[in-house]
Amino acid sequence: MKKIIAIAIFILSSNYIVAQAYSNSDNIHEIKFNIGQFLITSSAEISYEYYINEDTSIGATMYFDGDSDDYNGNFGLGANVRAYFGYNPKSGVFAEAFGLYYTGEDEIEDTASVLGVRNKDYSTAALGLGGGYKWATRSDKFTVELSGGLGRNINPEDFQNTFMFRAGLSIGFRF
Repeated sequence: MKKIIAIAIFILSSNYIVAQAYSNSDNIHEIKFNIGQFLITSSAEISYEYYINEDTSIGATMYFDGDSDDYNGNFGLGANVRAYFGYNPKSGVFAEAFGLYYTGEDEIEDTASVLGVRNKDYSTAALGLGGGYKWATRSDKFTVELSGGLGRNINPEDFQNTFMFRAGLSIGFRF
């Protein structure tokens, strides 16, 4: 009788014991702030990342910069797709493909007239590749990310031969 009760307890409790390679985390949303870019260029960049699974995510980025002559303009909006490689879920080495729309101003020196230096507003889009590394806390709530990327401008014709770059040291919160 003791053996039958022990087998019954084992069978009933085995439904609650599940072995997984990854922990079952409900934190599939992440908001990040690029503190590195803020400290170096005083521009504010905030990002959102949604984890499709433990190894893949999609995200969006928005940044503002008070200096419209800066290397990536004064406003940008973009999207990305990431793939994570490593043993821990939603962290480790990653590669990404991104698209970015940004606006800014170029200074044009007009030597033909007496106007001198003028500003020309522009808006352009870029496609690129990037990568980096993400660390997550044991509770899977907070993250630190080091990233970089290089993109090629695709329009207008004045900017098609130029490149843009992204870099950052971001801190994030998952929920």
